[in-house]
Amino acid sequence: MLARSDLPVATLPENLAKQFSNIRNHSVALAAPLSDEDCAAQSMPDASPVKWHLAHTTWFFETFILERFEQNFTPFHEAFRVLFNSYYNGVGEKHPRPERGFLTRPTRAHVLAYRKDVDCRIASLLASPPSPQLTYLIILGLQHEQQHQELILTDVLHLLSRNPLFPAYNEDFAYPAVEKSNLAWQKFAGGVVEIGHAGRSFHFDNERPRHRQFLEPFELAENLVTNAQFLAFIEAAGYQDPAFWLSEGFSWIGANDVRHPLYWHKTPSGWHEFSLTGLHPLNPDAPALHLSYFEAAAYAQYANARLPTEAEWEHAASVKPLPAMFGTAWQWTSSSYAPYPGFTAAPGALGEYNGKFMVNQYVLRGASLATPESHSRATYRNFFPTTARWQFTGIRLAR
Repeated sequence: MLARSDLPVATLPENLAKQFSNIRNHSVALAAPLSDEDCAAQSMPDASPVKWHLAHTTWFFETFILERFEQNFTPFHEAFRVLFNSYYNGVGEKHPRPERGFLTRPTRAHVLAYRKDVDCRIASLLASPPSPQLTYLIILGLQHEQQHQELILTDVLHLLSRNPLFPAYNEDFAYPAVEKSNLAWQKFAGGVVEIGHAGRSFHFDNERPRHRQFLEPFELAENLVTNAQFLAFIEAAGYQDPAFWLSEGFSWIGANDVRHPLYWHKTPSGWHEFSLTGLHPLNPDAPALHLSYFEAAAYAQYANARLPTEAEWEHAASVKPLPAMFGTAWQWTSSSYAPYPGFTAAPGALGEYNGKFMVNQYVLRGASLATPESHSRATYRNFFPTTARWQFTGIRLAR
């Protein structure tokens, strides 16, 4: 996600050092409620062990910053360059992603020692006024770390959901407050609008260049689709009616026996939902979460609506922000993840972050309850394949 060289981030060195310490410490705090066993397990190939997230984010600072800027650089451990490389082909070999859960060694304590070592060495670099390029790379690494902080929560939720004891990650984890709401719509005039990042504050390269798009007049639902509304779709045999589904989606739910959102459980006492706070009765007024693109599109068809385009969503967020646009759920759009006009990937390994994934993915907008507050903005383009459900994904309707 390396941005263009004309996008320096103006941050005072002393503030940058404090920001670095705070964000790095928060990752360790997220793992604090977990046992060593929790941190080592991998529940599916798309999810990674918490221990791996803690090591990989450290690998990022070691590989892309210390190797370049530290005099007489020596790696903390030679093998870590391969073990904790995610998908940077330009860096070298990678440990297979589905086998990250096999890495019982290094231990959690060893990984924490790795973090401490790299943090101290980064702090030494920041003891002198950093160059604009070093400043940018530090902030890029922190933005990358915040992405993994969200993944720590989504991945551990999936892991704990596989345990028949339904253990809570943290019984005091704060979910957004919910209020009963009716379906209401906000109108937008459309016309020629501009989307994409235009400022000099931090942003990823896929948010640029800013460019014009034409929008027909449209409406967006003021609130996200709720559990009660999605339950009505289930009770109307929505998962069995091919009229609501894209062909590939209907084949997918049939092949995988998908009949409800990922963490819903039907019990003799009614529907329950598993969350970071454990298993609880389904809250009808809470937003429906952990839905795939296929499920979101099917529900929109059932509701005589559609999913918004990412241009509609960003324009609305810029001129008339609606409730829960940020901080509850990533919202599926109908836009394929593709480059903006004029986009070029940055050179080198860091340029692999975005451009090479611009195929077979759909764009989500907003931010979820697991997204660090300082990590969201109207131009942010998240992306996942059509079947992804373990993220905090929801639905905002358009028409």
